Amino acid sequence: MTSRAMRFQSAFTRIELLVLMVILLVLAALLSPALARARSKARLIYCDNNLKEFGTAYRLWANDHGDLVPLQQTRSNGGWNELLTRTNLGPIYFTNFSIMHAEFGESPKLVICPADERRPAPDFTNHFSNLNVSYFVGVSANDIYPQSIAGGDRNLGPGPFPTPDYGYSPSNGIGNDVAVPLAGTTCWTLKMHSGTGNILLGDGSAQQTSSTSFRADWLRNATPTTNWPTGHVPSVPSIRLVFP
Repeated sequence: MTSRAMRFQSAFTRIELLVLMVILLVLAALLSPALARARSKARLIYCDNNLKEFGTAYRLWANDHGDLVPLQQTRSNGGWNELLTRTNLGPIYFTNFSIMHAEFGESPKLVICPADERRPAPDFTNHFSNLNVSYFVGVSANDIYPQSIAGGDRNLGPGPFPTPDYGYSPSNGIGNDVAVPLAGTTCWTLKMHSGTGNILLGDGSAQQTSSTSFRADWLRNATPTTNWPTGHVPSVPSIRLVFP
């Protein structure tokens, strides 16, 4: 038998190639949803770990600043408590993180969720803004109330049904200062974690939550904010959350 004949017999026929391609396409279709779910779960866990790092940064900073986090400490002592009298902290929200740049190990990646469209800044100084942050901050949270909401994913919005955007967090990075009623219908949006999210608690721990569990287990049991700006006290018990 000639080498040419052997090559001919060992090669795939056109029909065999078509069958193989169909099999590969079917396998890809079957595996794609599973891979997408695995990728989404991995990002959720990574994001949860980022919030734990956020909680650690809070504790480290507080240890050196009178056991108070930046929102509680005065400006003369490195914090920004006096600015809480403003009716809209949104535009300067990123300050909360730049103040703690050393506690974050000078790594802006720790304040960006891998599922977010936003990208980390090269540093916490001139190049850092709201557009480089993925997490909101709870103004009145502290370790005296371990289950208070100290922070969380920015994909939180109003209403009973998830929207396709980032909810309270505007895309232009101008930030948002929100009074969220304890008995409200706030829910996670479809961005970042497909209708779920992570929260940081006053004791520095982080929790993965659905919209239902966030409302029932955490929001309704939160300690209402009391230090509202003059003339802007909500008519119902609420917490003040600031979004990037």
